[in-house]
This record gives sequence, C-alpha cells and structure tokens, in this order.
Amino acid sequence: METCDFDAKYYEKGYHKIAGIDEVGRGCLFGDVVACAIIMPRESLIDGIKDSKKLTEKKRESLYEVILKECVAVGIGRIDAKVIDEINIKQATRLAMKEAVQHLRTQDGEKIIPDLLLVDAEKVDSRIDQEAIVHGDDLSYSIACASIVAKVYRDRLCMRWSQDYPGYGLEKHKGYGTVLHRGAIKALGPTPLHRRTFLRKILPNEPS
Repeated sequence: METCDFDAKYYEKGYHKIAGIDEVGRGCLFGDVVACAIIMPRESLIDGIKDSKKLTEKKRESLYEVILKECVAVGIGRIDAKVIDEINIKQATRLAMKEAVQHLRTQDGEKIIPDLLLVDAEKVDSRIDQEAIVHGDDLSYSIACASIVAKVYRDRLCMRWSQDYPGYGLEKHKGYGTVLHRGAIKALGPTPLHRRTFLRKILPNEPS
C-alpha cells in the first residue's frame, strides 16, 4: 500500500498533527452515521491498512485493535436518524466529522487539536487547514485508518441494535437496504431508529 507516501507530502509541508477523517453508514436506512478522526504517528506503517470496504470483517477487527493501540489520538462523531431526517444525510455526515475532530483525545484523555484534516471527499466545518481527497480511503494512510475504526465502531453498534430490534437482520446487513432489510421493514414497520426520509420508496405512505 502506498498511502503513507501520500500523507508524507503533507508532513514535508510542515504539518505535524495530521488527522485522517472518514465516515460510515451514509447510505444506510437505519441508525447513526458515524465518523472517525484519527492521528497516527508519522512513522506508523501497520501492515494491511486499506479502505475498510476492501477488508474482511475479521481483518478489520484485528486492525481496529492495532490502530487504536498505536494512534496518537482518536475521536468519534455520531449523528442519529432523527437529526439525519431533519438536516439531510450530507449535512449530518459533515456534522459527524466535525464532532469527531472535536472529540479527538490521546490515550490519556488529553484533547488534541490537529493542524491538518485529510477528509475523504468531504468538507468539515472547521478553521483547521483541510484537504478533501477523492478516494481518500485508498490514497491516504490516515484516512484508511479512520475508515477501519469508523466501520468497526458502527458494526458493533449494529450488533447492539440488533438485540433491541430483533427480526430486522441488523447483525447481517448493518442497516443497509438489502432485500432482507427492506422485506423486514415492510413486514414489521420501521423502528424509531430508521431514517424515515430514506424509506419513501419502501413505504410510500409512511410520513417522513
């Protein structure tokens, strides 16, 4: 993987605390959109880091633990379905990313303010210098680390949500609009954690 070389050019420009930012759950019908901001050590080179979507669940889980042990700081942002319906998913994604940056903490709980944000194809409402990078989770080591942490974090939320809302298959599809999920929504109706504005084609008579 050559993502570390991509990040290196920003270190060469004089940045020291570079936060990679990515989100997961943007296209889901259910639950929060989750963002992660993470600062990795400049010399970090964990083997196997790549876009979380290109990794198996088992590999993501193992890398998640290694990343969190090695990172300088990490922050998570979550925006729930109610707010997503109120402000739309694009704005909710940006808000989750902003929260993730604000929540950046070291292993000891110390707040960290990065000097550069590398964002996967988005813009964060922040005065901190930032770069929006198309396919950032493929190009940037720090964004790829953020994508893995965000994905595992949200998948674990889905496992918990599946206990609260059995019958929807959340443990399998993680809230995405699979045939199983759409069929469960039609049969059981939406839960309080479903995004009503995402269900218009599935339940055309459902108020959003």
